Amino acid sequence: MNEEKPPFKIGISSIGAHLRDPLTNKKITEQERIKQLVDMAIQAEAAGLDIYALGESHQEGFVSAAHTVILGAIAQATQRITLMSSVTVISTLDPVRVFEDFTTLDLLSNGRTEIVVGRGSRVGGFSLLGYSAHDYEELFDEKIDLLTTINHASGAQQAVNWQGKFRPPLINARIYPQPQNGKLQIWHAVGGHSSSAIAAAKRGLPMMLTTLAGESLNFKPVIDVFRQTAEVAGHQAPDLPITTTSWFHTAQTDEQAVEEFYPYFNGMMNELRSDSVPKEFLRRSLAVDNAMMIGSPATIIEKLKYQYRLYKQQQFLAHVDTGALPEPLVRNNIDVLANIIAPEIRSFVVSEPT
Repeated sequence: MNEEKPPFKIGISSIGAHLRDPLTNKKITEQERIKQLVDMAIQAEAAGLDIYALGESHQEGFVSAAHTVILGAIAQATQRITLMSSVTVISTLDPVRVFEDFTTLDLLSNGRTEIVVGRGSRVGGFSLLGYSAHDYEELFDEKIDLLTTINHASGAQQAVNWQGKFRPPLINARIYPQPQNGKLQIWHAVGGHSSSAIAAAKRGLPMMLTTLAGESLNFKPVIDVFRQTAEVAGHQAPDLPITTTSWFHTAQTDEQAVEEFYPYFNGMMNELRSDSVPKEFLRRSLAVDNAMMIGSPATIIEKLKYQYRLYKQQQFLAHVDTGALPEPLVRNNIDVLANIIAPEIRSFVVSEPT
C-alpha cells in the first residue's frame, strides 16, 4: 500500500518580462503589463491552481522590479492561491527589508506567502542597487545566511545577533511585523548546478529547480545530490520538498503549439539576450524526455508523468508567458493547465509508488 502523500501542487510563474510583440512590433504599456500579471493570478486561482510565482528584475524589458508590490495587489484580489517570489534576488537586497516586505505580504494574504531566493540570472541590478557583480557568490551566501537567521529567530521569538561583511551588524534586533505563523517558508532557487543544490540542502531549505530546456534526465543528478546531502545533514525529506519549473505552452496539437509559441520565444531570446533559436529547437522539445513543457495537453501530460517518475518532486510551476505572448494564448495556457493537465497529474501522482 502506498503511503499517503500530500497533494501534488501545480501553479504558474512569470518573470515579469515586458517585451515587444514580434509579429505586430507593438508593445503594451507598463501599466497594462502589470495588470496582466495580476489578472493571471486571479485566473489561476479561479481555475483551481495552487501557486502563483513572480520574479524580480531591475533592467529594461521588465516591470517586476517591485515584485512584492505586485504580489501585494494580488494578495488583495485573491483568497486561496499561494503567492511566491520566483525569484527574489537576495544578493542585491537588504535581508531585513526583504523579511519586512514578505511578512507584510504574508499578513495581507492571510498566511499564503513564500519566498524563493536566488543569485539572479541577470546582473543588471547589482550596480543599480550599489553592489558589485564581482561579489556575486559572497553576497548571496551572506545575505541568505542573514535572511534565514532572521526567520529562525522570528520562529523562536528571539532577538537577532548577526555580523557580516556587507552591512552593519545586528545586535539584539527584533524585526517587525511577524509572519502569521511565526516563520516564512523560504526556498532556495537552483539553476542546475550541483553545488547550489548541496548548499540548499545543507542550509535545510527546500529547492526550486529550474528545468527550462534539455533532457529531463540531465537534472536528475542535481535532485539526487540535494536529497543525499539533506539526509547526511539530518534533514527529513518531507521537510525539504522540491519544486520544478519549466517553459510551458499548449495548443490542440503539437505542431500548433510550436507554431504559436516560436515567434514569441525567439523574440524574447532576441530582445533579452541578442540571441536566436531555430524552430527545430522547439520541435525537438516535444520529446517526452525533454524538460520543456511544449505541446498538446496529451504530450505535456506524458512529459510531466515522465518527469515525476524521475524526480518525485512535490510541485510544478509552468512558466506560461514570455512578456509579449498575446493575452488569449496566456489565458488558454492557464485554463488548459488547470482543467485538463493538472487533474490528470494529481491523480497520477497519488497512484505512483512513493
